[in-house]
Amino acid sequence: KSRLSLMLFSRESTTVNTAIMAKMPIVTPNSERVVLSKLILKAFQAKPKLSQICLIKMTPFFIRLKNNFAPLLIAQILYLCASFVYPWHSSNTVILRMKLSEFKFDLPPGLLALYPTENRDESRLMVVHRETGEIEHKTFKDVVDYFDDRDSFIINDTKVFPARLYGNKEKTGAKIEVFLLRELNREMHLWDVLVDPARKIRVGNKLYFGDGELVAEVIDNTTSRGRTIRFLYEGPDEEFDKLIDTLGETPLPKYIKRKAEPEDRERFQTIYAKHVGAVAAPTAGLHFTRQLMKRLELKGIEVSPITLHIGLGTFRPVDVEDLTKHKMDSENFKVYPETVDLVNQCLDDKKRICAVGTTVMRALESSVSANNRLKENSGWTDKFIFPPYDFKICNALISNFHMPESTLLMMTCAFGGYELIREAYDIAIKEKYRFFSYGDAMLIV
Repeated sequence: KSRLSLMLFSRESTTVNTAIMAKMPIVTPNSERVVLSKLILKAFQAKPKLSQICLIKMTPFFIRLKNNFAPLLIAQILYLCASFVYPWHSSNTVILRMKLSEFKFDLPPGLLALYPTENRDESRLMVVHRETGEIEHKTFKDVVDYFDDRDSFIINDTKVFPARLYGNKEKTGAKIEVFLLRELNREMHLWDVLVDPARKIRVGNKLYFGDGELVAEVIDNTTSRGRTIRFLYEGPDEEFDKLIDTLGETPLPKYIKRKAEPEDRERFQTIYAKHVGAVAAPTAGLHFTRQLMKRLELKGIEVSPITLHIGLGTFRPVDVEDLTKHKMDSENFKVYPETVDLVNQCLDDKKRICAVGTTVMRALESSVSANNRLKENSGWTDKFIFPPYDFKICNALISNFHMPESTLLMMTCAFGGYELIREAYDIAIKEKYRFFSYGDAMLIV
């Protein structure tokens, strides 16, 4: 078995031109070798009769070949058998069904970025090439060099609002935190929220914010920490929004162990943010500056938006080992007609389509038509993308470096290939790249 695996992964195997090789992805030296070795054994364990039949049928063909080719072809037959058990990955590599524990890694605390770089586009950029396995170290402003005229960047133009409120409970004056998740009814100022400490907040309680400028009443329990509240406000909607903006705090993720500061109002927001509704920033977009956007324009690279309002579910830990049993929180999104036209034209012209962030990728993959084209769409998506997954729209992805066992890391691995992205993360830790929302970026092409 070892000799067969070695032959399969040998450099010479990539040049063999046979009928079998024509019907399967070529295995390059950068393929996921350990995973594939396990896969070959799994093929015989799962479908031994099918594997045996394939070998028996091919025996006369083996006899007519030189001896040194026989082990290679046997290995390739096993590879073909494996395809009946597990699907091919879009980047021409085979991958086993993933488990939560396979996305665990040790992240040194010092690599979690507490603050952004001084200039947005001067954060570091790791460039990962899926076909060759090459990894380059650049600065984010160099991202323009990897795209050409009529390529496209798809961005998420959601806008973060100051969703974290601090107030006091009536009578006792106990301090409480209210995190606004989504507005349920505009006219009644009805909101879905998380409260902390939850044990002190019951239905019927009144909560006071600021110096009493804003009052809310708890009207329902939704989860252990979830509540539905109604703000007792009778003024114009615009005034209510201004009050929330004044009293609210920038909703930095809990992983960033510090209080929000005035500068976060600007830096935890993309320069192209437009539609209010997110409680977290689309972090891949935080690296873009107006100067960089102008350089993209001058090079003929098109930029077009989608909107996906990011919820707290983005940071919710996965608590099941079998990833097929994980349920994503739904997020509201919209894919616009002009973006559909641009993307489909790029597909026709075989141009590069880059998703700026995992939220863009989720929205686009939630809007694929039956003939693998992008379609206009709006609503809610709970799409969970993890390996193996066949991406239909984008062939490039910009993403930050994510936390261990996060759904964002899983999507990145699905796009770039599990083994290659894990190797890239090991290098990122060694080279002291900065992780998470305010950290550095990765471009996968």
